[in-house]
Amino acid sequence: MTRPAPDTPIETRWEGRFITVKQHGTWEYVSRSRGIHAAVILAIDDATDGRHVILVEQYRVPLKVNCLELPAGLVGDDSADEAVEVAAERELEEETGYRAANWRVIGEFFSSPGMVSESFTLLVATGLVKIGDGGGVDSEDIVVHRVPLAGIADFVAAKRAEGCGIDVRVAMLLAGGLLGNF
Repeated sequence: MTRPAPDTPIETRWEGRFITVKQHGTWEYVSRSRGIHAAVILAIDDATDGRHVILVEQYRVPLKVNCLELPAGLVGDDSADEAVEVAAERELEEETGYRAANWRVIGEFFSSPGMVSESFTLLVATGLVKIGDGGGVDSEDIVVHRVPLAGIADFVAAKRAEGCGIDVRVAMLLAGGLLGNF
């Protein structure tokens, strides 16, 4: 794809509460409205029964199936100046029922840069304490999975066989040795 000239205007084709459809030259893409972005949490439970990761499963309208994901949520959807760490703490508790004693920001990543301008900040949460059931807010209907890292590949394969969509961020759990850095 040829890069649009610097003076080519970016046109907003449609804007909703959370997303905006834009066109820059011949390139069409989607971005988050109001500058909001996402926090994605790699929640690692180093309990006495081994190392586990906390995953969530929820129905996703665009896919029309349940999707296996890392806990995540929007930063700044209710408050424009919300810190990513504050949003991550809130989302981890709402979605999974866990609180983390330790947080580490890994960095900013882009979901699907050929189609959306959305970015997310990946954070690692450790020192987990279960304080509730999780499940999300309103009608999110989130199912929480505490999965042994040693069995993550089999768990993901079983969920895929059930017809569950697998979020691309779960792939990092399947990449050998990646979690050794956390």
